[in-house]
Amino acid sequence: MEVYNQLAKYPVFTIAEVEEMTGNTKTAYSLLDRLIKKDMIKKVRKNIYSAVNPVTGQIVATRYQIACAVTDTAYISHHSAFEYYGLANQVFYEVYISSESKFNAFEYEHMTYKYVASRMQEGIVEAKNTTGVRITDLERTVIDSIRDFNKIGGFEELLNCLEGIHYLDEEKLLRYLEIYNTQGLYQRVGYLLQHYQKEMQLSNDFIKYSKEKIGKSRRYLLNDANQQNFYNSEWKLMIPEGLFEITEQGGDLLV
Repeated sequence: MEVYNQLAKYPVFTIAEVEEMTGNTKTAYSLLDRLIKKDMIKKVRKNIYSAVNPVTGQIVATRYQIACAVTDTAYISHHSAFEYYGLANQVFYEVYISSESKFNAFEYEHMTYKYVASRMQEGIVEAKNTTGVRITDLERTVIDSIRDFNKIGGFEELLNCLEGIHYLDEEKLLRYLEIYNTQGLYQRVGYLLQHYQKEMQLSNDFIKYSKEKIGKSRRYLLNDANQQNFYNSEWKLMIPEGLFEITEQGGDLLV
């Protein structure tokens, strides 16, 4: 019971923590096996364990703590970061985990944990008031989600998340845009954030700079030539008709 109480202090732990307490690998595995059979510990996936809260019968680890234990470089990103910040309109049964090392997607308690390749090391912070959670800051979450909306979350949900944001640090936004250095991303970010410029407290200089980086190519905002579009010459983008009405009126937009 003493070892269980020690392990319960960790949201998640590996066999290494148990070995440290027992001083022996064989003893550590034997102890874990006994605790699992007594439903005091549950195995989440290979070498990731969490103690069971005797009151609720659920493990003490949250889905975010599990996600950040998958690899040494794992962190919460994209729509899952919006969820953590309380900005998501929908709760997904998927957790998006960026990591420098790849892992296979897995399921635990009806939640799917999915790998996303980590494209930079900047903009990752330790979550406040939560042990063991690393997450993209809000500015990087916005940039990543606009960049990858067609793969993660979808466009309608992206707009719902953006609507709840009341401040963004534009120096951070520009830094992350500079790292990705993609004209199409400058176009999409500039166009979308200009719509929310007042709410997000972004300067005209930020909009102007984004506009200077878009190049000469005409692109589709949603990469869908079959959508009914109109041409926005300011951003050189083909924009779906009634774009922002989908969140204001609860309509649907196919992507």
